[in-house]
Parts: sequence; structure tokens; C-alpha cells
Amino acid sequence: MTETSFPRQNARTRRFTLGVPRDMTISPDGSRVVFARSRSGDDPVNCLWSFDVATGEERLVVDPAQLLAGGADELPPEERARRERARESSEGIVRYSTDHAAEHALFDLAGHLFVCELESGRTTEVPTAGPAVDPRLDRSGTRIAYVCNQALHVIGADGEGERVLLAPEGDGISYGLAEFVAAEEMHRSEGYWWSPDGEHLLAARVDIAHVTRAYINDPANPQLKPVEVAYPFAGSDNAEVKLVIVPTSGADDGVAVEWDRVTFEYLVRATWSERGLYLVVESRDQRRMQIRSVDLSTGETTLVREDTDPIWLSIVTGLPAVLEDGTLVWTAPRDGAQRLFVGDEPVTPPEMTLRSVLDTDGDRVLFTASTEPIEVGLFEWSAAGGVQEIVPPGDDDRRAAVRDGRAAGGTTVVREHSLDRHGTTVAILREGAETRFIESLEETPVLAPNLTLLRTGPTELRTALLLPTGHEPGSAKLPVLLDPYGGPAAQRVLAARAAFLTSQWFADQGFAVVVADGRGTPGRGTEWSRSIYLDRGGVVLDDQITALEGSSEACPDLDLSRVAIRGWSYGGYLAALAVLRRPDVFHVAVAGAPVTDMALYDTHYTERYMGTPQGEPEAYERASLLPDAPNLSRPLMLIHGLADDNVLVANTLQLSALLTAAGRPHTVLPLVGVTHMTPQEEVAENLLLLQLRFMKDAFAAMDAAEAN
Repeated sequence: MTETSFPRQNARTRRFTLGVPRDMTISPDGSRVVFARSRSGDDPVNCLWSFDVATGEERLVVDPAQLLAGGADELPPEERARRERARESSEGIVRYSTDHAAEHALFDLAGHLFVCELESGRTTEVPTAGPAVDPRLDRSGTRIAYVCNQALHVIGADGEGERVLLAPEGDGISYGLAEFVAAEEMHRSEGYWWSPDGEHLLAARVDIAHVTRAYINDPANPQLKPVEVAYPFAGSDNAEVKLVIVPTSGADDGVAVEWDRVTFEYLVRATWSERGLYLVVESRDQRRMQIRSVDLSTGETTLVREDTDPIWLSIVTGLPAVLEDGTLVWTAPRDGAQRLFVGDEPVTPPEMTLRSVLDTDGDRVLFTASTEPIEVGLFEWSAAGGVQEIVPPGDDDRRAAVRDGRAAGGTTVVREHSLDRHGTTVAILREGAETRFIESLEETPVLAPNLTLLRTGPTELRTALLLPTGHEPGSAKLPVLLDPYGGPAAQRVLAARAAFLTSQWFADQGFAVVVADGRGTPGRGTEWSRSIYLDRGGVVLDDQITALEGSSEACPDLDLSRVAIRGWSYGGYLAALAVLRRPDVFHVAVAGAPVTDMALYDTHYTERYMGTPQGEPEAYERASLLPDAPNLSRPLMLIHGLADDNVLVANTLQLSALLTAAGRPHTVLPLVGVTHMTPQEEVAENLLLLQLRFMKDAFAAMDAAEAN
């Protein structure tokens, strides 16, 4: 039998994400957990499962293979876009909703709607007027809302009484869908919200009339028309977002929700509970954020809280939330940290950085936070107990880990990844009851990280050094590969074994691999994250060099005369930046989907860190790679998906054109039909092999040149 290679296994398992329990829903009494999971670590099709907390028994509720016997239809374009924004690479039941009692579940397969009785498993298709996007049940389980052809529909769960509540009045208008920057940058995928009693819906009206259009071509199929995308480039117009409260009976046209949309043009969140309807709105410069309560009868809004910051305010998922007694849960930067507020008081300590709020359960708040940036802890707050960390029983040595979870009805689900073992542990905790575990079916990788964690430089950059399996100190000098992301909103150095698998594969090909999180990355407080403001190409590159030097001090086997760097997205930008501006340090680079000109990226992300091109032209000029094209003196491979609607391929093509005009040799690898993700198995596998060959060939050419 041929041994499975890591690139093949990594691609086949979608980076070891298949077979992992996900999308947990706990019944209000805490007795059951509903979740999605595929049948094995290489099966991309998620099924729906139910877990009995008392007995520990797990039961298959829905297998999508038994539905749509004629084969799955093409996904609606809105659903394809939603999955791209969510980086969703699996299939089957990738999203579902339940009623409040968690007795019924609703899910969509290729635009078809299905309602399932979770106890019996009885599943019926709900006929709809067309392909359904983002379907959700109301709390009672008797009504379904969904979007079809940009219009918001409602229908009975029994398939009766369908009506269009809100229909677009013209081209470029939609109801019930999140606009691009909300889904891509604010982590808001919803465009409508149910009232607690199911009698009304709050719906977003999105008008993209003034948003700049980008056109994505498929050069491999020239007979196809380009796809038109409303893409809000930095400094240009955003979509116009309005809100309306409409009765599900269709009795009237609803009530418009009013706030100062000129000053606060971003709708960040909406939260509708029995205690009221709250909006979070944000100014274009992201320095002001308001929570406003909504009068349901008039649509007028009242200021509840406003936060300001001279640089920017961060969005934390799960907020605002409301406790059982009506107390508002929120976040704000205080004392150098992103802190959790309950009412008007910060309840987390200044040394703790809030990451996300996951649930409120009665009077307790479940959240993730970090005191050490490589770890993500799971915590709860209550008035009686204050802040307490939640650690599964048996974890006596308090191992470093990355955790998240859910909570309801006194039951807590804890998902954990750690460095000392591969895989996901899913523990079910309930006071006075035996700890239960939901089985995770992901595959065991064919390699294990040979990892040393370091703190490099005066700022103690969290750095991971990976050496070839079995490497003996002093036995050989190793070429170095830096493997960063390096930018804001994402980390590479985490206390989770899966984070280092691809880096270890490169190490096993003969490299010493250095992975470092520099300034601007999450988990180290507000001063750290904001230190990159107006400087996207300076301190981030300096920190990678510091991590390289610190790793060399810790391990003299690193050969600093042979240094490569690879990355994707922001990491791709950083890789190209490295060889263009510091060829004395970096000798070869692979840049995947790089943003080469910050003005070619979207408003909400780019302007948070850079301001607008009109207001901060010098910052954009400093960050752009395009003026540096004539300086290229090292081998550079540019990789880009031609269907990428996040980082447009224009970024790579414009840099390539300038490199060609300057007579600078370089390699461009276009990926036909590939977006910002690379879920296609063959593409994902061969991308690793092609990058490896490019770097090894570059070093071989250097050796040959020196020999001559």
C-alpha cells in the first residue's frame, strides 16, 4: 500500500477540519446537544446529530445523502458568496437553525429547505418559491424566513402561507442579506433578525447602487461573461444599509428604523431579545461606536452607550448580549486591554484580552480571552463567582490550549485543541453529572510537529521554530523558511498542534521553519494591535527579521545565507515585501493572493489600519508594493486564484506588469476557478509541492552561482 503523503492528506481532509463536531446547539434544559459532523475525517458531507447529555448516547438525525435523491442542484449565487465569506469548505449541512426548544431543525441543501423533528428524525422538504438562502426558524418553530432573488420571504414550517414580505424596488437592492464588508470584515453574516414572538422581522435593505463594480473574468472559459461584483475599494462608497421592521403577517409595509446613517454608516450588529431590540452602529473611521435601542412602534432609536477611541474600536463577536435580568453585556478598550463589560463595569482584569462572547445563560456570560497570546482560554463570568476559567476535568497540569464552547440550561460544551496531542476534544460539562465527550473523527496526521516555542527580541515576539523530524543539533546547517501571516486579525502561533502541521511538512523537506506573530496580531492588548496604524509595511517586516535573528540565536543550525519566506493573503503581501525591501535578509519568496496595493482592498478592513487613500496618501504609498517593482533582485513566485473576489487578482497582475516593465524575472502561477480559498483537493495538494520545488530550485541556483 502506498503511504499517504502529508500534502495529499492535508488536502483530502480539508486541512484536518472534516469529522470535527461543529455548530453546537444546547437545548434550553441542557439535556441535549445538537451538532453537525461528517462521518469520517475525509468525508466532506456534514450530517446532523443529537447527543444525550445524561446517557452519553449519540444519534444520527439526518444524513443528507438520503435527501435530494436526484442529486444536488447548483448552489444559489448568494449562498456561494456566503460560504466564501465564511471560508466554508465542507458540504452537506453546513448551517442549520432550531426553534427555542431545540425540538425542530431547519437546514438548506442546494437551495432546498428541510425541517426535521429532532426526536424522531422525521424530515420533510418545505416547498419554496425558488432557491432559499439563509433560512431560519422563529423561536416557536412554526415560521421560516429566507431570502430568494434578493427578496425576504416567510412561510409556515408546514409549507403553508408563503408570502414575500419585502421585495427589491430596483436593481442593486436586496432585503435580508448582509453586504460584502459586513460578512467579510465585521463577522456579521445576517441580514435579518426574528423578533422573540415571531410576529416581526428586522430586515436590512442593502443598496449597492453607488458601490464600485469589479469584474471577475474566467480566462480559461472566454465564452463566459465576467461576473460583476460590487466591491467597495478603500476610500470609495460603501453599500447603503437601512433597516425596516416588518410584520410577518404582511399586514403593512413595516416601520423604518432611524439613526444618523451619515455619521454611522456601518451596521455592526443587531440583537433582539425579550428585553428589546438593540443596534450597534459604527462611524466610517471606526473611532466611534454606538449601541442604540429601538422603539418597535415608531422605529426611532435612543442612544444607550457610545464608545470612542483616537485610533479605532474593535468589533468583538457575540456582542451586544443581554442577561436574563436585562443587563447589557458589552466590550470596550480600557487600561490597555479589550475588556468585558457587564452593565457599566469592566469585569475582566486589565491583563486579560477579550476575544469573543459565546453565550449568555441566565446570569452568566461564556467568553474566550487570553492572558498569554498563544492560548485562548474559555471563561465564564457571573455576579456570584466573578471570572472563572473553564477547564475540562483531568487537565491537572493546566496545559496550554485553544478553547471555545457553548452554554445553555446549565450545560457547557468545551472544544479544545492543544499542543500535546492532535485532534479536537469536545467535553460536555454539567454540575453534578459525569463529564461526557462527543467523538471527533478527524484523521491523525502522518507527521507530528518538532516544535520549540520561543520569545524573540525585546518585545518577546511569540515565535515557533520547527526543525526536521529527528534533526540532531549541529548535524547540518538548515536553510530557513519563514511561514507567517503576520498581519492583524489572525495568529499563526497558537497552542494547537494543527496550527503547525504544514510548517512541519516544510521542515521535513530540509528547512528550519520560523513562524512568528509580530505587532498588530491579536491577543496582546490594544497598544500591541494598534502599533501598526498607518504602517502596514514597516514594523511587521522588522518583527519577522527580529524573529529570524532570535531563532538563529536559539538554534545555531539555521543558515541565514539561505532564507525563504512564504505566505497567503496578508502573509503573501509580507512575503513579497520581504524580498523587495530586504533582499539582504530574504533570498526567495512565495506570495499567495497578496494585496500589493492597499487601495485595491476593501473599505472596512483597510481604512481601520490605514485611513482612506484621500486622507492618508503617504501611508498608502509607503505600504504599496508597486513602486518597489524595479528593485526585485530575488526569485519571487506570485500565486493567485483568478476567481478571487476578496483579494482581487488585479493585485498580482499589476505587480507582475510592473516587474515585467522593469525587466525583473519572476514567476506567476494563476489558479483557474480558484477563489481566496483553495478547497479543491488537487489544487491544495499541488500548491505545497510547487512552492517547495520553487524554493529548492532557487537555492540550488544560488549554490551553482556561488560555485562558479
